[in-house]
Amino acid sequence: MGWGDRGVQIKTPEQIDVMRKAGLVVGRTLQLLRESVRPGITTGELDAIAEDSIRSAGATPSFKGYSHPPFPASICASVNDEVVHGIPGERVLAEGDIISIDCGAIVDGWHGDAATTVAVGEVPHDVRELMRVTEEALWHGIAAARLGGRVTDISHAVESHVRSQPHPTGGSYGILEEYVGHGIGSEMHQPPNVPNYGRPGRGPKLVRGLALAVEPMITLASNETTLLPDEWTVGTVDGSWAAHFEHTFTLTPEGAWVLTALDGGEERLQQLGVPFGGH
Repeated sequence: MGWGDRGVQIKTPEQIDVMRKAGLVVGRTLQLLRESVRPGITTGELDAIAEDSIRSAGATPSFKGYSHPPFPASICASVNDEVVHGIPGERVLAEGDIISIDCGAIVDGWHGDAATTVAVGEVPHDVRELMRVTEEALWHGIAAARLGGRVTDISHAVESHVRSQPHPTGGSYGILEEYVGHGIGSEMHQPPNVPNYGRPGRGPKLVRGLALAVEPMITLASNETTLLPDEWTVGTVDGSWAAHFEHTFTLTPEGAWVLTALDGGEERLQQLGVPFGGH
């Protein structure tokens, strides 16, 4: 997709308020799933919990039936060396695994989209560090967004934070380049793309009414990926483990507002010295 402004959807404040409702459904569902992850539970059981949570809130799962082949579940559940788009099923989580859970919900035609990576019990230090770096990179990306800035200001901030962090084994983290964040609104995926790497000052302007899903996908080694035979699950070529965090956010005249964070992102943004623009 090109860097032009064509196709970029600008929402009214009222439409953003509906996206906040969808974002809260996603945020509460992910909170419930984090609490539900344990050794012995299956990814399919997590999916059932998610679908019940979304539908009980009067929302519709964004993912179910999406694209071709139609995605068969309400969450993506990607374990260990699976980066994104894992299909939930009979896989049993074990002590020491990590699982990326990606969740989307629709309220009155407007979408929310977020993801988190959860440790199953105790995990090795290098994996814990991978999760920390990836989540921090997400927040640094959001914190770099300003009205009048450009999309790749976010990209540059994500990459800069990842590159600044020491690797536990002396190597370097892999930043996925084929899979990126995106615009979001009346569709789950819209222009513009939001890469997790690159030089600042490029791409469409960051303006009021633009909503973006920022989602760093980081590995412990190579960033090369492969598509598994199910035509959805994306895994690492070298088998290195991966983490994935995502939030949907927008900018108001007051600052950033993270629509899928239960507190609107206020705590994390304040820690980074960034104005909070929610209400």
